Amino acid sequence: MNRKIINAVSILLIAGLSSSVWAAKKKDKKAKSKARIVHVAHTVTNVPYDYLNEKGEADGFEIAVLKAVDELLPQYEFKFNGVSDDELLIGIETGKYQLGTKGAWVTEERKKKFLIPNEPVGASVIGLAFRTSDAGKIHDIDSFAEYSGKLIPISPLSAQFALIQDYNKAHSAHPIELVPSDVFDINDSYLWVLEGRYDAYLVLKLSYEKNVINENGPYHSFADKLSYVPYKGIPTWPLFNKAESDLAAAYDEAIRTLKSNGTIKALSLKYFGQDVFEFVTE
Repeated sequence: MNRKIINAVSILLIAGLSSSVWAAKKKDKKAKSKARIVHVAHTVTNVPYDYLNEKGEADGFEIAVLKAVDELLPQYEFKFNGVSDDELLIGIETGKYQLGTKGAWVTEERKKKFLIPNEPVGASVIGLAFRTSDAGKIHDIDSFAEYSGKLIPISPLSAQFALIQDYNKAHSAHPIELVPSDVFDINDSYLWVLEGRYDAYLVLKLSYEKNVINENGPYHSFADKLSYVPYKGIPTWPLFNKAESDLAAAYDEAIRTLKSNGTIKALSLKYFGQDVFEFVTE
């Protein structure tokens, strides 16, 4: 075929494609202009889940997932609001915000106050920090339970406490010693492990990496004395106002689409460097 004809055909195809893309964007913009505004609350320092980036914009894995959900729901338009943890919870419960995200685990108390959807938005990987000198004996949570099961005390109001309770119910032959604490976070946890008071600290993988592995972490001086093994991935959930059942159902449908088309896995690799859902078990 003559080169001039080929070029002419190419120009027409590109022009046609551009016209189609422009028309699709125009149609989407028109649909969004008639959409219901949904106010989404999120925390501002919970890196890499929900935070404000250097430009002051909502960012993070859960934010990115919810933005992808918004793209699939022309009947809604999400507006993101960075708030404190307390304001997020109170705002959702009172209806100021229709939903919120904060890397939240499900608890019985949250089930009473909020509508929990069927599909999680993300996951947290939790595991054990222990003395490297015990690395030959501790390979996972089962070997830890058989070795001693002596764990840093945990607040009975936390989801972590319930997690170990569930483990002990399923492993009654070698239960983990579960000591309740009157505080959620014990600042000397890593030190207590190294001193031998306890043999492991149940901690989020991201927290361990930030505080111990990172060169600027407050406990980086312990990095060569501590080791870590992941236990499991705990799903994290957006919290909906109790009256937002239609919105939650639309969210669930969108999440299933984003899982099937690989979007959520790609976002997990971007923000966590791994697919955190690989650690989640039923």
